[in-house]
Parts: sequence; C-alpha cells; structure tokens
Amino acid sequence: MKLVIVNSGVGNVRSVANMLKRLCVEAEISDDPRALAAADALVLPGVGSFDAAMRRLRASGLKSVLDDLAAAGRTPMLGICLGMQLMGEGSEEGQEPGFGWIGGEFKRFQTSDGGGELIRIPHMGWNVVTVQNDDDPLYAGFTHPPRFYFDHSYYFVPRDAKVAAVMARHGVDFPAGVRQGLLFGVQFHPEKSHRFGFRLLSNFASFAAKHAVDAVA
Repeated sequence: MKLVIVNSGVGNVRSVANMLKRLCVEAEISDDPRALAAADALVLPGVGSFDAAMRRLRASGLKSVLDDLAAAGRTPMLGICLGMQLMGEGSEEGQEPGFGWIGGEFKRFQTSDGGGELIRIPHMGWNVVTVQNDDDPLYAGFTHPPRFYFDHSYYFVPRDAKVAAVMARHGVDFPAGVRQGLLFGVQFHPEKSHRFGFRLLSNFASFAAKHAVDAVA
C-alpha cells in the first residue's frame, strides 16, 4: 500500500510520519501531484490559517488533484485538524472557500455557552470523544473512551448531522471527527494523542490497506 502525507506547507507532516513509522507503515511525504494521484491513501495534516492553507494548495496545484481524487471516491483520505476544516465549505476564520467535500461550515467558539459558563478559546488540551457508530473503522478496538489532544478555535456545523463520527463538548457539542464515504476528518491531533492517536492511525492504515487490496481483487 502506498500512503502519502500531503506536504501542503501548513502541517506538521514529520510528526504524523514518525507516528506511522512506529506503526511500521511506510508513508511518503510529498507535494508532487503525481505522487498524490498514485497513492492508495492520503493524510492531509494542517495547522494555522484557513485562508493561507487554501491559497497555498491552490497555487501549488495540489487543490485540483485532491478535488479530482475526492470526486472519484476511490482513495481514503484523512484530514487532521486544519486538514479536516479544509474539507468543509468554509470557515468564519477567513474568506476563502474550502474544498466543499463535506457540507457545512466552521464557526468560532463563543466565550460563553449562554448559561454563564466561560469557555476558553482556543479549545486546547485533552478531551473525551463519544463514538457515534460502533462500526466506524477509525474507532475500532478502543478499550476505554477515546481521549485526544485538541488545539482549535473553530468547530464544525455540518449540513447533515449523520457525517459526525465522534462528538466532543467544549461549551457546545460539536463533531470532533467526521466521515463521508472514504473521506475521514479529525479535529484533534492523533499524532499528539499517545496511545489513542496511535490506535486511530493504525486503524486508518489498516482500513486503507484492506481497501487497496479489495480494489484490485
């Protein structure tokens, strides 16, 4: 299986690659459109500004390649943090449109939940997530409620609530992870989430490897 980590210039790709290496999963870091098009699975990390990320992806030619792959619906993709946000239609953080693969937009957390509780922004640190579907391959095999490390100021408001794979709470209940077909997104950082992140990335690699075998069978 060929797994490629998209080097968009706005993500901590090395941390993701190191975690996958511990799993004995070979992952290539690339910004070559040809490498992305030939991949069996892709990981799209990201941190920082929504607009800057979209502009960089468009200028590099990677956006059109990723759009084609998403439209074809044959390549598993995992968006991490900003990478998940880019999968949506847009964000209150900026003016650029997102990929629009998954319907919905990202809203900024408010400093109060409306009931007097003050909310810290950004949502930073560990938080528990609630799995919405026991059959979701990304969250299989957890022996305890999964806990992941978050660092974000915007949360997803989907057009269709069914895309929410896991939910978390920070003043409001929000999708901490999404799935639509072969598109997966996580708002948290699995590469910083120790054994929980290790399990999730292992699950994604296993799912992608099985999908690659099934595709040629």
